[in-house]
Amino acid sequence: MNVDAIETEVVRPMVERLAPYMAGEKQPALKNYYILIWPGGGGGIGVRPLDPSKIDELNRVVNEEITAGFPDLNVFAQQGNLFGGFGDGRNIEVRLQSADFDALLATARAAQDVIVEKMPGAQVRSFQDLELSEPELRLVPDDRRISESGWTRAEVATVVRALGDGIWVGEHFDGDRRLDMILRAEGWDSPDALAAVPVATPTGGVVPLGELASIEPTVTVTGLRRVDGRRTIGINVIAPPGMSLQQAMRKLEAEVDPAIRPLLPPDGGIRYAGDAGSLETALADMRANIALALFVLFLLMAALFRSARDSALVLLTVPLASLGGVLGIRLLNLVTPQTLDMLTMVGFIILLGAAVNNAILLVESTRAAERGGMDRRSAVRHALEERTRPIFATSLGQLAGLLPMIIVPGPGAALYRGLATVVAGGMLLNTVLMLVLLPALLRLGEPAAESSAAPAGRALEEGAT
Repeated sequence: MNVDAIETEVVRPMVERLAPYMAGEKQPALKNYYILIWPGGGGGIGVRPLDPSKIDELNRVVNEEITAGFPDLNVFAQQGNLFGGFGDGRNIEVRLQSADFDALLATARAAQDVIVEKMPGAQVRSFQDLELSEPELRLVPDDRRISESGWTRAEVATVVRALGDGIWVGEHFDGDRRLDMILRAEGWDSPDALAAVPVATPTGGVVPLGELASIEPTVTVTGLRRVDGRRTIGINVIAPPGMSLQQAMRKLEAEVDPAIRPLLPPDGGIRYAGDAGSLETALADMRANIALALFVLFLLMAALFRSARDSALVLLTVPLASLGGVLGIRLLNLVTPQTLDMLTMVGFIILLGAAVNNAILLVESTRAAERGGMDRRSAVRHALEERTRPIFATSLGQLAGLLPMIIVPGPGAALYRGLATVVAGGMLLNTVLMLVLLPALLRLGEPAAESSAAPAGRALEEGAT
């Protein structure tokens, strides 16, 4: 379909359907919208509601009313985010790969139906048109003639590229910049003209291209995609609302993969990319970064306290904070769905630095009191009396600052809500458990005489009375 046909048959009806929402006659009222179309049969529409809280309702209207009822039109709607992109970090690309493109095409069509059946509510679409609608010239090499001419398949393929878009042969430096040099033959206007193109072979003969490869006119999809040198069809899946990326991946691997793998040819394979692939890479990098951060933190505090033991005591508060972050996400999911996306995981990194601050204050105050002449028990008590109020004030201040990010809705709220919940939950649990656990750990290694002095003193006082 050309641009003029798209404008007449698709764009104008959409504009008419959007008019009542722009005028406020229907809800949700729109602030603005745009429609883009481009050659090749594609386009995009963007709409913005006056009330950001009605974005979910608008998503339903776009799918069920504005873009519904157009023949041969595939619609794929996503909510934009604060960073100018689309999606919420739950996009999974299912890559089907095989050398047999016809079988791959049939498998991709069946895979879409299987994913929709196994994951109700998920948005599923193919990155490529799965209909055979574009003309194609398919060249089938004649290996015997190619060998007699002194060439290989790869060399004939290079000749064919030179007859098409051209091949890169080097660079030319004109003294100011480097320019690519492309070798491209004169144009041809029909399959017969291409087959009649004379090519000089290494044996010294000149033969028409049609003797080295037969040319078959056929039809195919709008594009051919290769990943790692293999023919690939990608199917994009957005997990249903309330389902995290990890849950969607487990469902795809456990239920969808076994259903579509038998449909692939023997050389076929299934790979997962998109946010799923990015998540695996990010998790691996994050594990290494967290381990490095903890090691550097340990060294810095060991130098500050001049004690590896005290540094280890401070780091023991990190698991408590992480547990609080996980519990915070769990509690939030009871109210509103929140996935463990990249920003949420960044919250755990932030929590590393925030969680140890209070522990550093308590440990440093205890050691300072010991250096002033107090015994271990009295030093711990003095540190608690001196630092409990500042610790609570700091933690409650952080919680008060994060609370609006957690409970106040608004545009892009889902992006930072997870991060704020992790930090707030971690700091809350860490503060409470640290004031109970850390003093007990600080008293480890306390001389027996100190630990028994207070009970013995109390017993003498009771006996005297």
